[in-house]
Amino acid sequence: MPRQSLSGSTVVAGMTMVTIGSMTANIAAYLLALAGLRWLGPAGYGEFASLLAAQLVLAVPALGLQTVVAREVVHGKSEPALRALGYRSAAIVGAVALALVPLMSWALDTSLGATSAALVAAPLLVLLATEQGLLQGTGRFAELSVVLAGAGIARVAPAVAVLAVGGGPGPTLLAGAVGTGVMAFAARLIVARVPSGGEQGGGTAIGVATVLRASQVQLALIALSSMDLVIARAVLDSHDAGLYAAGAVVTKAAFWLPQAIGVVLYPKMANPKQSASAVRSAVGVLVALGAVVVVGAVVAAPLAPILFGDEYAPVQGILWMFAWNGAALAVLQGVLLSAIAGERTHLAIVAWVGLAIEAALMFTVADTVRQFVAVAMCVATVTAATVAVLVLRSARSADVPTR
Repeated sequence: MPRQSLSGSTVVAGMTMVTIGSMTANIAAYLLALAGLRWLGPAGYGEFASLLAAQLVLAVPALGLQTVVAREVVHGKSEPALRALGYRSAAIVGAVALALVPLMSWALDTSLGATSAALVAAPLLVLLATEQGLLQGTGRFAELSVVLAGAGIARVAPAVAVLAVGGGPGPTLLAGAVGTGVMAFAARLIVARVPSGGEQGGGTAIGVATVLRASQVQLALIALSSMDLVIARAVLDSHDAGLYAAGAVVTKAAFWLPQAIGVVLYPKMANPKQSASAVRSAVGVLVALGAVVVVGAVVAAPLAPILFGDEYAPVQGILWMFAWNGAALAVLQGVLLSAIAGERTHLAIVAWVGLAIEAALMFTVADTVRQFVAVAMCVATVTAATVAVLVLRSARSADVPTR
């Protein structure tokens, strides 16, 4: 039988707990970014940020896997079958990462060692995502909060320690990968504390193709949120690419700040009886929070030189544009999650078209930091609005039979 739906009080409590966990992880990530900005300088941080972006793109199957695992838990799939799916996915991602090291090293103009250190974390993130999906699908948001926070700290603490002793991008990324592996093992122990109640289809294997369908949706989203950094490193000089990477810290903050909304409402999105109301709630809250974040970026802009250093002062006046970009991407993330939950992954085509337009404009029109962020902001806004309209229209149609 499918899992029982979440009550309103459970949603609020879960959102609070997941917010605490994700905010802890995000704060840790921002501390790592600040440490990198301070100790690596614009050129070094540009390399570091581009490798992180490449790592995130290759780890997209982890995001897709978590959504699939959570959805299948809601539908009653057993824990052993879902964990087996995680192991197969991690093996495939590891093999792809190994094969891509030389290509990524050439494309990003980074050393083989640093590139390997960045990509080795990808299969470990897949293993961690399996456990997070099991917790998410069963509504164990307190434990999920602990895992989210722990993953951020385990990844960042050793990386900052390496930076503090003068390590470059490669050793720093390798230290973070080790921390991720440790947390993946710890998450497995946390999940095992409560025996799974799902036995339906106990031994039936789930095809990796299911993860690929969800992953292509996540890939479109992550590419839109990360490829601008990669393109900036290819088009702009190293100093401007570093400035853009500094502003992109604000984009990431606005993007990941409301992450808990999608995480907690996702089980409801996967339940046909609650999907429509969950999508409408998610979009409304994400738009409101996005507006607050943009206003906050305007107010806090004078603090940028203090936080980043005087050499990053040129991005102070356009931080609100980076925040807008991140807020629009957060809305896009919310509506694309509903597409995965309802197995309507064809909606990702809109995001892929947006990505193609963004890349074309950045390579042919944009040649300054301001122009780069303007392109990213406009494309993200139009893409998010388009997908939101399509999803909300679908949600209204789904409501008709129940009236």
